[in-house]
Amino acid sequence: MDEMEEELKCPVCGSFYREPLILPCSHSLCQACARNILVQTPEAESPQSRRASGVSSDYDYLDLDKMSLYSEADSGYGSYGGFASAPTTPCQKSPNGVRVFPPAAPPPPHLPPAGLAPVPRNACLTCPQCHRSLILDERGLRGFPKNRVLEGVIDRYQQSKAAALRCQLCEKAPKEATAMCEQCDVFYCEPCRLRCHPPRGPLAKHRLVPPAQGRVSRRLSPRKISTCTDHELENHSMYCVQCKMPVCYQCLEEGKHSSHEVKALGAMWKLHKVSWQRGQVAVAFETLQRDTSENSVEFEACLVAQCDALIDALNRRKAQLLSRVNKEHEHKLKVVRDQISHCTVKLRQTTGLMEYCLEVIKENDPSGFLQISDALIRRVHLTEDQWGKGTLTPRMTTDFDLNLDSAPLLQSIHQLDFVQMKASSPVPAPPILQLEECCTHNNSATLSWKQPPLSTVQVEGYILELDDGNGGQFREVYVGKETMCTVDGLHFNSTYSARVKAFNKTGVSQYSKTLVLQTSEGKTLEQCYCLILTFRSGVIRLV
Repeated sequence: MDEMEEELKCPVCGSFYREPLILPCSHSLCQACARNILVQTPEAESPQSRRASGVSSDYDYLDLDKMSLYSEADSGYGSYGGFASAPTTPCQKSPNGVRVFPPAAPPPPHLPPAGLAPVPRNACLTCPQCHRSLILDERGLRGFPKNRVLEGVIDRYQQSKAAALRCQLCEKAPKEATAMCEQCDVFYCEPCRLRCHPPRGPLAKHRLVPPAQGRVSRRLSPRKISTCTDHELENHSMYCVQCKMPVCYQCLEEGKHSSHEVKALGAMWKLHKVSWQRGQVAVAFETLQRDTSENSVEFEACLVAQCDALIDALNRRKAQLLSRVNKEHEHKLKVVRDQISHCTVKLRQTTGLMEYCLEVIKENDPSGFLQISDALIRRVHLTEDQWGKGTLTPRMTTDFDLNLDSAPLLQSIHQLDFVQMKASSPVPAPPILQLEECCTHNNSATLSWKQPPLSTVQVEGYILELDDGNGGQFREVYVGKETMCTVDGLHFNSTYSARVKAFNKTGVSQYSKTLVLQTSEGKTLEQCYCLILTFRSGVIRLV
């Protein structure tokens, strides 16, 4: 129940809703808070006054540039200016962190209480959650239906919190109840349950539920009857299928819904409740299954690509190492060839000297022999000494003095794993623009992006920037958690550049690649008349 409490609090005052109103954007607001944040717009600048007078000017769609862009997903993170340099309306934070537009001026002290005070003419109300601006009609806040369902949920919630559940069978000081029997309609503490409600015999089929669940099913607040917003004295009794809204008999009699298909309110209530409960769960799980499958395929493809890149890098290194081995081989062969050539020349010289000595020995002239014998002996000793100084010793070993150190690489391969999230997350990686989903239509642009598939860094949100269509400076047009943004109200026949970056508590990532978008050539003034910020299916649209 505690998780639901934030859903029951007003985004303006931070307290439980009091007389909540349902805005056209489907969000709720206290009636008093709605009156406090009303802003009166100048009559001369309101779109209704210009339509009534039949006067149109460039100012009608210059307002597009003066609007500030907000998103329901930003949760109060910053404000994002439009394309013009006009200052945006200052905003303040409510207790739950949602930014709220303040009223233009405090109400005069002589006005009646908020519930009875008339709404100023041309009043404008901005939803504090999705920041959609609404122009009130002559009925003012009475034109918004009251959220009776939300009031009932708050009543039951406050009743469940009002008192602790006590055992109904303890004779003296009742202990806190631990279970409730739906059939007996009695709250039991653990000792009384074991003594008075044993899980055997005829009581074995009784259903025991937690005390909080038993209180909700037991104590239901009286359901308040919803009244028609157009006819306050009439209750909703039928449901208009075409308009998708409850109506009263007077609405049908006046002809507003006379030609529409209507059905009984109770039957449509049961049908919508069952289909919503089943549909929401089915859609959620189907989306989860589809996203899981798509992410799994994409993740596997990226993992295979990264492993293939490592294998390619290893093959390139292998080729480099083999090249070094070949160079060492060629060097050793060259040294051996050089030594063989040197020894061959030396052997030829020695052989020639030996043959000369043999011929000298054959000489019979004693004086001639003695004249050259000493010099010849010195040549023989010199040659002998040269052969003895390692001429025949190999200058190169047959072993290769190379030893591949593969231990660090093997260790790294064994340690190759997915990066886990650490306590202090690093800066996110730059987002990737999904070009197949980015497009332009008339004067609107839709951009989509995502984080790199193998990035496990936590991302808290994204910042989308757009230039002014003339190559000027970039301006922030969206900050939030969504990964798709549609921006309307751009200039026709203009070229815009867009980029996006991610952020978390550690810092901001680098920008993505810049994407260039071209808007269409023209559009009618009727289609460019007003600018309202809405949020639909995770997409920010400026309609």
